[in-house]
Amino acid sequence: MHESHELWLTALFNDHLAGLGNSILSAVGLQTHARPWANYITMEILVAFFIVILFTIAKSSFSMTAPGKLQHVLEATYEFLYEQAHDNIHEGYKKYIPIAGTFFLFVLFSNLLGVIPSFESPTMYPYVPAGIALLAFLYYNIQGLRAHGGSYIHQFLGPVWWLWPLMFPIELVSHAARPISLTIRLFANMFAGEQVTLVFLGLVPLVVPVAFMGLHVFVSVIQAYVFALLTLIYIGAAVGDEH
Repeated sequence: MHESHELWLTALFNDHLAGLGNSILSAVGLQTHARPWANYITMEILVAFFIVILFTIAKSSFSMTAPGKLQHVLEATYEFLYEQAHDNIHEGYKKYIPIAGTFFLFVLFSNLLGVIPSFESPTMYPYVPAGIALLAFLYYNIQGLRAHGGSYIHQFLGPVWWLWPLMFPIELVSHAARPISLTIRLFANMFAGEQVTLVFLGLVPLVVPVAFMGLHVFVSVIQAYVFALLTLIYIGAAVGDEH
């Protein structure tokens, strides 16, 4: 799906890197296009680039004696994720903080990108939330298999053997619904926020849209938090012995 309105960054990619885009499409067996780069793809690349630059700058400025504002923000973010991982996973929780942090920051910056004029939130397109949700789904199931081996299947069978025929399809549907729920929640909130902001920008160019942009920022943070938290909850359920 290609958007009718091509952002300036997307146009730049299509004008100068169309060959690279088509090479990638061909490599994964997809049809090539004259202008292969879509807005949501270039916005994702921009978010990834920004995160790399942010942490490169942050790493070079870290200080034990005189931490700056950026270091304080990153440390607060880490402490927040640390507490959430501890509360939801317990044993061995520290090794899952990086994946939760990656999801949180990528979703957060993707959401916030739509506030900047001439850019869009890639999460307002269903492909992006679906891709991240699928990664979370695969990750927690892989971790469950690594933690429990073949006995991980017992989580799908229920507490007693005579409930297995009933519990197994219910659990399968429940797990399959998780990436769908993550996708719809993130996509719907970001798409609605983007459209409301654009409508009011067109009707009342001053003052009023600022309130909706503030609301968009608030929703962006909440959705990033919810995505990271649910991922940690799913991991905790998959790797925990009590389950």
